[in-house]
Amino acid sequence: MATRDALSLAIGKSLDLVEIAPTAKPPVCKLMDYGKYKYEQAKRDKEARKKQKSMEIKEVKLRPNIEDHDFETKARNAQRFLLDGDKVKVTIMFRGREVTHPELGKALCVRLAEFCKAECTVEREAKLEGRNMIMILASIKHD
Repeated sequence: MATRDALSLAIGKSLDLVEIAPTAKPPVCKLMDYGKYKYEQAKRDKEARKKQKSMEIKEVKLRPNIEDHDFETKARNAQRFLLDGDKVKVTIMFRGREVTHPELGKALCVRLAEFCKAECTVEREAKLEGRNMIMILASIKHD
């Protein structure tokens, strides 16, 4: 149908001529209330955003001389974050002269990665940045 005819038909029915598929040959248009169309479109977009899973980076802070039970608690928390689909940033904080023994922090990072190996992969290896050692673990997708 010619655009001119479609427009006159839309005006006659007090509706709008809305272009649905502009890339199609020829472009697809519909007679409808434009305000209602925009409302429906916004509703669909909102539903799509709701279903989308946002990924967060959760942080687990440790000290180089952490006790076993404390380590296991922190590791279980990291495991839970990974199972929820989030990334985990492992930060080992060195105080005072502890920074002269970065191998202790490295060993702690390896121990944590080993504890969570079923749920994650190491996205970024442990690296000393100032007085902190940082490692990032990424969740393995379970479909």
